[in-house]
Amino acid sequence: MSITNVSVIGAGTMGNGIAHVFALAGFKVSLVDVNPSQLQRALDTIHKNLDRQLSKGTITEAQQKSTLANITVYTVMAEGIKAAQLVVEAATEHVDLKLSIFEQMDTYAPAGCILATNTSSISITKIAAVTKRADMVIGMHFMNPVPVMKLIEIINGYSTKKEVTETIIELSKQLGKIPCAVNDYPGFIANRILMPMVNEAIYSLYEGVAGVEEIDTVMKLGMAHPMGPLQLADFIGLDVCLSIMKVLQDGFGNPKYAPCPLLINMVLAGKLGVKSGEGFYTYAAGSKENIVSERFR
Repeated sequence: MSITNVSVIGAGTMGNGIAHVFALAGFKVSLVDVNPSQLQRALDTIHKNLDRQLSKGTITEAQQKSTLANITVYTVMAEGIKAAQLVVEAATEHVDLKLSIFEQMDTYAPAGCILATNTSSISITKIAAVTKRADMVIGMHFMNPVPVMKLIEIINGYSTKKEVTETIIELSKQLGKIPCAVNDYPGFIANRILMPMVNEAIYSLYEGVAGVEEIDTVMKLGMAHPMGPLQLADFIGLDVCLSIMKVLQDGFGNPKYAPCPLLINMVLAGKLGVKSGEGFYTYAAGSKENIVSERFR
């Protein structure tokens, strides 16, 4: 199946990044979001990221112009996906929202259109079950930041056709990404391994085993991780970490996946990491510098 027209649902951090890489690779992209100001922010972000790539010499001015020309924005889903051959949903990681969006995608997308989700943990099979084309539903879990990170975790639902998987794997390679195909169980591979590690790091802080900087330094210098687990949790968003841990806990019914009480309390307090300005570290607006939160000193 040859794909040239792609629609992306959701213009947040992941959605604008996904639109960016598809458009840069020469695909016609429809970026859909109900919020016009969010769409404008997405276009501004894409332009800024393209400027960065241009300054580094990784793209040309012609590529920058063609990328921006390849993107059209829509606030109405029915209009934004009517010509799509692939729709990639990149909404917030909440199961009810994603199910609602997929019902709409199934209604408005053309017959034969593949429906993909960028979910990091929610069951592809569960999402596919609300459509009338379960065999055409697949997971495309991009990593953040999308224009930089090479991996795409490709997740097969229970009914996903082999031909759909093969198409998405080849498509991922066209984007300059490295696809890894996995099966549909809670957390898939990336978050089934990553999130319990992050949760254990939070437990180590909660139980007073070590401080924030000590935990992150051990993992950076001892395990060659580019970022410590607590800083990474801040970058991902503590609310997202909590949501994924709950998916793992519910999916496996195993107490080892229970989220740390400290993580729960921080989310309740609105300390979500980078996006709220404070998590395990505090973040100054417009700065990449961070310091350990006053609470953990």
